[in-house]
Amino acid sequence: MNPSNENHHQQQILPNIHNPLQFTIVLPHSDTNSNPSSSLPNPSNVNRLLSLGIPRKRRRGRPRDTPSSNQVYNLPSEFTENSMDSNDFERNPNPNIRSNQAARLDVSDEIIVINKEATSEALIALTAGFPADILTEEEIDAGVVSVVGGIEQVNYILIRNHIITKWRENVFNWVTKEMFLDVVPSHCSKLLDSAYKYLVSHGYINFGVAPMIKDKIIVEPSMKSNVIVIGAGLSGLAASRQLMSFGYKVTVLEGRKRPGGRVYHKKMEGGNRVAAVDLGGSVLTGTHGNPLAVLARQLSYPLHKIRDKCPLYRLDGQLVDSGADAKVEVAFNQLLDKASRLRQLMGEVSQDVSLGAALETFWQVDGEPANPEEMSLFNWHLANLEYANAGLVSRLSLAFWDQDDPYDMGGDHCFLPGGNGRLVQALAENVPILYEKTVNAIRYGSDGVQVVVGGGQVFEGDVALCTVPLGVLKSGFIKFTPELPQRKLDGIKRLGFGLLNKVAMLFPHLFWGTDLDMFGHLSDDPSRRGEFFLFYSYATVAGAPVLMALVAGEAAHSFESMPPTDAVTRVLKILQGIYEPQGIDVPQPIQTVCTRWGCDPFSLGSYSNVAVGSSGDDYDILAESVGDGRLFFAGEATTRRYPATMHGAFLSGLREAANIAHYTTNRASRAIIEKNPSKNSHACASLLADLFREPDLEFGSFSAIYTKKNTGDKSMAVVRVVFSGPVKKAQEGSRPDQQHSNKLLFQQLQSHFNQQQELHVYTLLSREQVFELREVKGGDEMRLNFLCEKLGVKLVGRKGLGPAADDVISSIKAERSKRKPALTSSTLKSGTSKQKSVMKQKLVRKAKIVRNNNSPFSSANREMVVKAVGSNSTPQLNQILEVKVGSSSPSGGAPIKPAVNDSISSVNMTTNCSSISPNLNADSGDISCSNPPNINHGDLVPTSNAELDGEMQ
Repeated sequence: MNPSNENHHQQQILPNIHNPLQFTIVLPHSDTNSNPSSSLPNPSNVNRLLSLGIPRKRRRGRPRDTPSSNQVYNLPSEFTENSMDSNDFERNPNPNIRSNQAARLDVSDEIIVINKEATSEALIALTAGFPADILTEEEIDAGVVSVVGGIEQVNYILIRNHIITKWRENVFNWVTKEMFLDVVPSHCSKLLDSAYKYLVSHGYINFGVAPMIKDKIIVEPSMKSNVIVIGAGLSGLAASRQLMSFGYKVTVLEGRKRPGGRVYHKKMEGGNRVAAVDLGGSVLTGTHGNPLAVLARQLSYPLHKIRDKCPLYRLDGQLVDSGADAKVEVAFNQLLDKASRLRQLMGEVSQDVSLGAALETFWQVDGEPANPEEMSLFNWHLANLEYANAGLVSRLSLAFWDQDDPYDMGGDHCFLPGGNGRLVQALAENVPILYEKTVNAIRYGSDGVQVVVGGGQVFEGDVALCTVPLGVLKSGFIKFTPELPQRKLDGIKRLGFGLLNKVAMLFPHLFWGTDLDMFGHLSDDPSRRGEFFLFYSYATVAGAPVLMALVAGEAAHSFESMPPTDAVTRVLKILQGIYEPQGIDVPQPIQTVCTRWGCDPFSLGSYSNVAVGSSGDDYDILAESVGDGRLFFAGEATTRRYPATMHGAFLSGLREAANIAHYTTNRASRAIIEKNPSKNSHACASLLADLFREPDLEFGSFSAIYTKKNTGDKSMAVVRVVFSGPVKKAQEGSRPDQQHSNKLLFQQLQSHFNQQQELHVYTLLSREQVFELREVKGGDEMRLNFLCEKLGVKLVGRKGLGPAADDVISSIKAERSKRKPALTSSTLKSGTSKQKSVMKQKLVRKAKIVRNNNSPFSSANREMVVKAVGSNSTPQLNQILEVKVGSSSPSGGAPIKPAVNDSISSVNMTTNCSSISPNLNADSGDISCSNPPNINHGDLVPTSNAELDGEMQ
């Protein structure tokens, strides 16, 4: 994998000539006069909208020094604000597809006008995580449009963006689909249904804690499915509320005595002073599009923007010269830029190199620091980087350490006055949480899940969502039965999980002034560069004079064993060195609290990072579900876009609620199908997979099945065409001259499979036509041409065959069941060598098909394939595609079953972690560490190997 292409799917525009929604959006620093409590930019001023700050994770401590993160989209003149007049759309707005300037398009081929400020709405959708001009992979999976890349997609995006904008304008109301009937043309009603359903089910709108939203929480569940959520952190709470609104019965198991997980709100008091501080997650990193900022708005909680000013103090307490500070900071940023260029040159080799090694090398090459102060400044920036990543730079991946930078949410960094615990309490309201339930084991299988807690108590459910932190998964404290797939275990091992600790101090009065929200302190010891390197002032948000000292990097680990009294003494010595020379006395604190997240058995660390040997793919691997949609995972370590953030954890919970609903809905549908298979097209899918193992006629990539009793030439046969070959990612290899449907086939499949693939399409022909087809000379290419041009038929997916095919398939099945009795276990044991030989030949043949790397059709003839498929013949992609993927379990056991999506058959594995948190002893000012919980080894519960779309090879 080339590191420079890690995020190509978000940054690169498809070379699609039918792509009129291309915006130029450059996002530098935020407007300092913006209201930080608002998560929605003002759409009335486009110029201001195009200057939203997106701070990079690398400088979390000093947002003023953040370079812009630019996401560039090209906006044609037809879509500028000045030209978006309704009259403009009486002509074709896309010059690339004008075949006749005077010709009027059919209404279904016109780009609709919903709002003249399409650019503004696209930007608001961008802050919510949607690209400006292409669909997300999740939208493609959900089949939101029937054709990807065409006018229909453009109209869907316009409708989707408009819905998001309207909800963000007033997050107190429940947005209904009926609100948009007057602005969305009637011929786009299906797109409105699709966009609204997707946004609601995936938690992009109508989420949170506003009264009208809370009214949707169903106290008496309407669904039979019972979901067990492990962990009451932000991800677990978000998922639980969303699932309850869907009608599921939810039970949350939390090991602590409180909700919130690593978001821990602590009350400090003494001397008539009461303060609220965040000992865990504290900073809302970017408010534009941040769902936690939405919650704050719904609760009418103002947000305090963290002011940019961050002076640094030397060892002797003197203020660092501004010139020296700026010089080293510029040099440090240049080193990071050089490291970025280096990894591009190194390619995949950079995956095995640490960021720290690259920075150290460049620093030495560029020359040693002029003096000890510059060296201390350089180390301060390294400490700040280690704080942002919760990991040592010597362990961060040079290739992917900042892979999430393109997704950073714009807007200010903020504190929530009163602490983030206020959000937690609002989210936990009316959610059934059982506290002090330490989970020891999770058993999952085809019939459901069992979760074993301390003391041997067992909770049973249909589905489980695990939201424990990555540190707990790494420890192996929770026993999974069966064991998690090796792919997931490897991802858990590769990803880094770092540490950040804090010292909170409540003082009798505020002695450091009110003009600062943060200041830094240098160290002369590189191993201790992260020790109390940054101070946050909570005086304006805690309700009392509180200072918070941060401990990052290597110092955060040694801090775990440091006595609290020693830690406080060191902090006071630093403060005295800074303020006493100014004639300011530093009083003794009234109360102090020291965190020790590393030895907290419910977290075993702070947050994740991309370690050497890892990549953003590992976040996706941790997000994969296991056990045929029985065990899901959420948490900050399962989102490659927003790792190590509170909003990332929250969004992962909403994501998994949608996934759980998808799986359970499909599972319920399959149960209904099994009861009445003869009248359902899904039943035909399983029958076809069996029947085509022994086709009655086979030539090239074509095969046919028919009944033997109907010997007439006019009797019907089912014909299947198999297209094999690796599918290249559309965004890498698309050519401008490709047709819509061609791009549809390959873009739809690009993110779902990394293995060899087969595409199966079907049609009904008479037996006479089948024999004519077989005799066509020139191979498969000419046979396809014969089908399309001579017979005029269209190839469709298994679901598009229709009722006529159901009768044919049922007849073939009935005939074969009579002439060849089913094998029993006894006959298998006593089977003849001939039977075994036949079975072996079948297995060899099927395996050969799966491993075939050569497509039967050249890439130059893909368009003919698409033409045969007929993308316009069916309203949804799920009617024209069938995909089979060969895979086996990593450990050589039973094959892992893929998720089956409504749009296409796809592998959609989802996994995550659950949260566990520290036991704080406020009186002693320390976080006590308890021994890890014991693990009870449960009985093995096998996974399901049931198949929906044919045999998994």
